[in-house]
Amino acid sequence: MDSIIFHIDVNSAFLSWTAIDLMQQARTENRMDSYVDLRTIPSIVGGDSASRHGIVLAKSVPAKKYGIVTGEPIAQALRKCPFLTIAPSNHSSYSAHSKRFRQYLADFCPVIEAASIDECYMDYTLISKDYASPVEAAHIIKDGVRNTFGFTVNIGISDKKVLAKMASDFKKPDLVHTLYSHEIREKMWPLPVASLLMCGSSSQEALKKLGIRTIGELACTDPKLLSSHLKSHGILLWQYANGIDDSKVEPVPEQAKGIGNSTTMAKDAYSIEEMKPVILSLCESVSARLRVGHFLAGTITVEIKYNTFQSVSHQMALQTPDNTCTQLYQTSISLLEELWNGTPVRLLGVRATKLVEEGEPLQMNLFAYAESRQTTPVSEKNKKLDQTIDAIRKKYGADAIVRGSLLPPSSGKEPPK
Repeated sequence: MDSIIFHIDVNSAFLSWTAIDLMQQARTENRMDSYVDLRTIPSIVGGDSASRHGIVLAKSVPAKKYGIVTGEPIAQALRKCPFLTIAPSNHSSYSAHSKRFRQYLADFCPVIEAASIDECYMDYTLISKDYASPVEAAHIIKDGVRNTFGFTVNIGISDKKVLAKMASDFKKPDLVHTLYSHEIREKMWPLPVASLLMCGSSSQEALKKLGIRTIGELACTDPKLLSSHLKSHGILLWQYANGIDDSKVEPVPEQAKGIGNSTTMAKDAYSIEEMKPVILSLCESVSARLRVGHFLAGTITVEIKYNTFQSVSHQMALQTPDNTCTQLYQTSISLLEELWNGTPVRLLGVRATKLVEEGEPLQMNLFAYAESRQTTPVSEKNKKLDQTIDAIRKKYGADAIVRGSLLPPSSGKEPPK
């Protein structure tokens, strides 16, 4: 399949993170009855309310209604809204929020590219086989961020990085938008050139003098004319207006605390045999993400949610850190058999934690060393099998090869033993 890219952008990051910090402080000091969320009132982050110095770093939606814009002087913002609430910035806190946010995303895909403190790119192609569609995956990620951290994100989906970034800037907050190459005429060309990535105020003025006011008009302009007025930047704007961008998501591994996946089954499972193919599929996903991130798992956790909505989990440390599907699957099945109490199961999850980087020296105890000597040929065979599967899927797509035990019952295949 063609690459599909997500651009994930925190909505009003500095304001949201400041509001969360103030909420936590109010809760700690037992004064939640007087707490007011900055995001619900005319408020900004930045500057000093007493001296009226500084600029607006972030604004709330109610503040935006008064015409307040990011980057304007505090004194000017106060003239627009005299009762504006001003909160100071805290960049060390923002860095901590950003780190936790990216670590959470690394659970879904361990190779994300941080574009700034509050936005990043993710290559959905890597995890495409785990979800029904890119939009479904984006909603799961978006809702998970909101429910886990208390702030919202916009996610743009496209086959090009520049278009994914443009899509995430569409209507906000807490929304998912697509902007594939075949959608730019309908969704992007009618927009003013000011909406185009990298089109600043000076470029807008130059384009205005040429009679170019929309992205569509820019896209249909002779690039030689643009080059004569805006040099190489004019060509870049023309390419972006036409959705031309061959840049890839740079695989910068996050130092994830863990990598996991879970799934709610279409119908409740009543036996271990029904759960085995689900566990195998989850282990395939987790092991593939471990390999892409160049991690080995030290501990495996299996989670069960019964149809009574009760959740239980159990974990097991591996004798030697591993990232093969076979090792993860065997360990997970052992945990499942030990954990399950016979109640129908609604959800299953597998998570790898205590991660170490591939190639890092490992300290073994005597028994682990002896076991590794006995199982090395099998382990190498499993590694080569996973590497072959990875290579085939990378070249021909995620669905190019499927383990026989994951084929539907009509194929005559039996679930793994």
